[in-house]
Amino acid sequence: MSRKRKGKSRKNGISNLTNTILSILKKERNQAFNYKQIAAKLGVNDASSRNQIIKTLAKLAAKQEIQEVDRGKFKAVINTEYYTGILDLSSRGSGYIICDEFEEDIFVASNNINRALNGDEVEFYLYKRRKRGKMEGEITQVLKRDKSEYVGVIQLHSNYAFVIADSTKMYKDIFVPINKTFNAEDGDKVLVKLEDWPEKADSPYGKVIKVLGKPGEHNTEIHAILADYGLPNEFPEAVENYANELDTSITEAEIAKRRDMRKDLTFTIDPKDAKDFDDALSFKKLENGLFEVGIHIADVSHYVKEGTVLDDEAYERATSVYLVDRVVPMLPEVLSNNACSLRPHEEKYTFSAVFTLNEKAEIKDQWFGRTVTYSDARFAYEEAQAIIENNCNVALSAVEASKINTEIPEEVSLTGKTYQTQPEIAEAVLVLDKLAKKMRSVRMRSGAISFDKVEVKFNLDENNDPVGVFFKTSKDANKLIEEFMLLANRKVSEFIGKQSPKKTFVYRVHDEPDESKLASLQGVVKRFGYKLDFKDRKSTSASLNNLLKEVVGKKEQNLVDTLAIRSMSKAEYSTQNIGHYGLAFDYYSHFTSPIRRYPDVMAHRLLQWYLDGGKSANEDAYEEKCKHSSDMENLATKAERDSIKYMQIRFMEDHKDEDFVGVISGVTDWGIYVEIISNKCEGMVSVRDMTDDHYAFDQELYAMVGRSNKIIYQLGDEVVVKVKNTDLVKKHLDFTLIGKVE
Repeated sequence: MSRKRKGKSRKNGISNLTNTILSILKKERNQAFNYKQIAAKLGVNDASSRNQIIKTLAKLAAKQEIQEVDRGKFKAVINTEYYTGILDLSSRGSGYIICDEFEEDIFVASNNINRALNGDEVEFYLYKRRKRGKMEGEITQVLKRDKSEYVGVIQLHSNYAFVIADSTKMYKDIFVPINKTFNAEDGDKVLVKLEDWPEKADSPYGKVIKVLGKPGEHNTEIHAILADYGLPNEFPEAVENYANELDTSITEAEIAKRRDMRKDLTFTIDPKDAKDFDDALSFKKLENGLFEVGIHIADVSHYVKEGTVLDDEAYERATSVYLVDRVVPMLPEVLSNNACSLRPHEEKYTFSAVFTLNEKAEIKDQWFGRTVTYSDARFAYEEAQAIIENNCNVALSAVEASKINTEIPEEVSLTGKTYQTQPEIAEAVLVLDKLAKKMRSVRMRSGAISFDKVEVKFNLDENNDPVGVFFKTSKDANKLIEEFMLLANRKVSEFIGKQSPKKTFVYRVHDEPDESKLASLQGVVKRFGYKLDFKDRKSTSASLNNLLKEVVGKKEQNLVDTLAIRSMSKAEYSTQNIGHYGLAFDYYSHFTSPIRRYPDVMAHRLLQWYLDGGKSANEDAYEEKCKHSSDMENLATKAERDSIKYMQIRFMEDHKDEDFVGVISGVTDWGIYVEIISNKCEGMVSVRDMTDDHYAFDQELYAMVGRSNKIIYQLGDEVVVKVKNTDLVKKHLDFTLIGKVE
């Protein structure tokens, strides 16, 4: 009989109850539990189990492993210190936690991730590994999910489905009940939303909320990029309707409230394929020999009013997204391409910063306020560059008619405005170019850093297939516009920033670079023969500028440019002004692109509010908006990079039989990364495919070293590669290594 009772007791007992109770109380250590609540969590309700729980609680309390904080309610006794941070997962399942309390990121092994996902805010504690003696982290709970929606390919089964996420950082397939597949077909690319991750389930549960199309198709992959970052691809109907019903006419009543600058010579300079023109320059020679230069910005805030569905949508988007084949605008087309676009031969409402300058580009006077302007001409950068390089007039009517499909009559009269003659425009461009160069020279002497990184662009055919790659570089015409936009941004923020008492404003801030990143940069560039001096701020800026100048046109240029940019802190929006390190400005804001950036809209509103005598705006509210704008800018940048990577892989699909010369741009223990010199496409050579020897990663040399042949493949070496595999879905390019360039 006694044996039967023992057997029955084991069968009804709760195994490992002590550790289970401790785990429950530690996981939710800020909450107290009674025996009934613990029983509910364990899924038991029989008297025997409850008695077992009561006894175990009493034993743990006696050992002082838990404490009774109220009658019958217990909490864990916590001897471990817990921290919070953001998880950065690798594709291998392990990761690092970025925590403000530690200088170095905290490593977390894959078995200690505990259902956290990449980007999640997590709680963790530190422990020392027995073998290595290094501190590592174990995640105890997820405090906040970074994202709940993932893009992937669905695999249908009879009663359920799984979505295999595109992201290599999503280490689990997502389980989808068959009734939540949104009628997706097997193999479709879908957007899935996480709903739950049950305690005993190996995979998270989700539901399909959108079918994107078939993997590999152009529109499917572009929409997948947007969906993966939670970015929209169309406007809600209510927003479109609101925008379409706006009064966009130029009225005498509104003109009377503004400074009328329609008679001032005004023009835009933009990329030749631009569809929205949110900034223009005006130029006037004054009788005293000084120059009046106006920086005129589309007055978006005139149309986008706070509290409207249009403003809510613009705020949520916070920025336009520039993918390879399309723009996802912040504002509907009726505003971005029409009412707020400073198109030639049209009157527009603008917000302006007007400066009086001498020949040395020194500011003698300034004015800020709302204006009405008329654009006399539209330049592409190439046209303005031709004027600067030839130091002469260009036949604008012929150029614009052929390149922009715009015919400019010799004289146009519109509400008393007469079109300026071509020589006046050419002279304005030349004078503005000289002033811009003087302003740039002063800025560089003050410690500004010149990042003129080469941009990769594609020639697309009518089907959006890439038929060519070209590089966009910044020339004098680009720098002319840049300097005057910088001037407006700097002076607007300075005007408000220096007011007393302090007034809330939206600044674009850029902190000093991290010393460890600069040291890492120095370690890389010295292998190419370059030296850097980080003694103080001035020497740091000077040596970085010298480095960026020296690498121009060399095989390592793109690698060094990229590493130099990565060594910098990230610019962001904030109400707390710390200056802009990269530009060497004490005050800086974004004021000049309100069509595509929400912080510029906020800057316009605040400036006008203060010009009208308003008191300081709510700092906390604007800081929250700044953070959101910075976050959305970051997402947009990632989406733009993904679209470039996608298009590069599509381009390489048609060049699989060719040999390419590339530069080793990265070395890891699993292979080397190679960037092709002629088109900047980057791919990986797996160490498993380097079969002529056994290669090992040498971290100090940034190199793969052959055990027998002693061949070294080092960062910056030129090699010949051929395409092995292109994966449009994963946006991954694999190369076969042919050998070194001798």
